[in-house]
Amino acid sequence: MSTLQMLQANLLSPIVLAFALGVIARLVRSELRIPSTLYVSLSIYLLLALGLKGGHELAHAGWGPIAKPALVTVLLGCITPVTAYFALRKLGKFSVTDSAGIAAHYGSVSAVTFLAAEQFVGAMGATAEGFMPTLLALLESPGIHIALGLGVVAGVAKMRTKTVPVMATAAVAGGGTVAVLEEVIEEEEGVKPSFWRSLHEVVTGRTMVLLAGGLVVGLLMGESGWKQVQPFFDAGFKGALMLFLLEMGMLAAERLEDLKKVGGVLLAFGIITPLVHGTLGVLFGRFAGLSAAGATVLGAMAASASYIAAPPAVRATLPDANPTYSLTLALGITFPFNVVLGIPIYWRLATLLGGN
Repeated sequence: MSTLQMLQANLLSPIVLAFALGVIARLVRSELRIPSTLYVSLSIYLLLALGLKGGHELAHAGWGPIAKPALVTVLLGCITPVTAYFALRKLGKFSVTDSAGIAAHYGSVSAVTFLAAEQFVGAMGATAEGFMPTLLALLESPGIHIALGLGVVAGVAKMRTKTVPVMATAAVAGGGTVAVLEEVIEEEEGVKPSFWRSLHEVVTGRTMVLLAGGLVVGLLMGESGWKQVQPFFDAGFKGALMLFLLEMGMLAAERLEDLKKVGGVLLAFGIITPLVHGTLGVLFGRFAGLSAAGATVLGAMAASASYIAAPPAVRATLPDANPTYSLTLALGITFPFNVVLGIPIYWRLATLLGGN
């Protein structure tokens, strides 16, 4: 299949068309709305179905084949937030908190992008390894906390630098040094509870509970248990995904106005960063022995940006980070780019590297 045919097949796929319909509906100011309760229900259904199917497949595959892919996935989760953070700090000249906040989103993963990648490789006549949902769960959390850790450490270091002249002045005046030291210690200690609170929010959040919990349930329930629930969680999966993408299209369209606020630097970041991370994901996946389809899905995961798990964690630990930057980038730029163009690019790269 030529590149043009591949792009055409992707653009005319049900999920991309559903996403486009959502964008158009919001641009023409249609009264169409997905009830919030239905949106939440769809996300619960998709994530649980994803976990169950992954656990079911993992029960058949065993733990041996997943060891090396799991290792490179965790490595990706460590690399992507660091590259995003330093690109924003050194090249974009953004503040510590904004850089760390955005990096937390790009260090984590979008489950919907993962689903779109799986649907794409399926349309190309390939099938990714059944344990890919396990890798999705592994990639969900580390990147968020590495980015938040960078923000906390850099923020404390910056605070200490600023307090040195104040302490010197207070020492000359006499009696003031202790008060300044106490103030710094209180601020440093105030960071720690927020960090642990954000860790708790991510680990116990809806995404992780449904993905990890679904994996365990799917692993334990056996073939007979899977057959009992398969008609519900398998047959209706693509239809539910279309409805979810319809809502995602409307949400992305709402962020179009915010593109004016993020500026050209962040617009470039929202496209170049997924390409870099996606390329790394494909290369790491092929190195770990994944098929072309599996490497494509891992590349799409690495290229994606979280807009569900990351925002509450960033809000808890880095309250000064501007959410307009991170959400507009993740939902208004990177997500549409990956769904429309990024995933076909990762597939082409994976197939060019040879093998099945």
